[in-house]
Amino acid sequence: MQFGMVAAERAALESTYEGLCTVSEMKDVKDPVTGKTRQQTIIVLANEPCGLSQSSLPAATQTVTADQVNYDAKLFISPDVTIKPGSRITVQQNGMEFKGEQTGKAFRYATHQEIKLKEVLNA
Repeated sequence: MQFGMVAAERAALESTYEGLCTVSEMKDVKDPVTGKTRQQTIIVLANEPCGLSQSSLPAATQTVTADQVNYDAKLFISPDVTIKPGSRITVQQNGMEFKGEQTGKAFRYATHQEIKLKEVLNA
């Protein structure tokens, strides 16, 4: 494969994706009965192929009930989807589940985008 062939590079990169993610955002939802608007978690993307990589070594914290390990991660996903900062992202990959929150703007390339995630516990 030669560099500069974006479609081939993108296909090669996407062939390495081993995960599926679900993206949720907080949105204003109007109750049809009361007419009141309130914030509700809405799934905006489901079962999207992706790749998840650890971006920093985990820090272990001991609590009274258990040891806790937090991860920062990087999500690799199609450049065709839009994920807003602050979105909650759940990734199923290699038999594990990672729940995180997008911590900034996505960095887009022609072949993919990279999104930094911070693990969210009890989400």
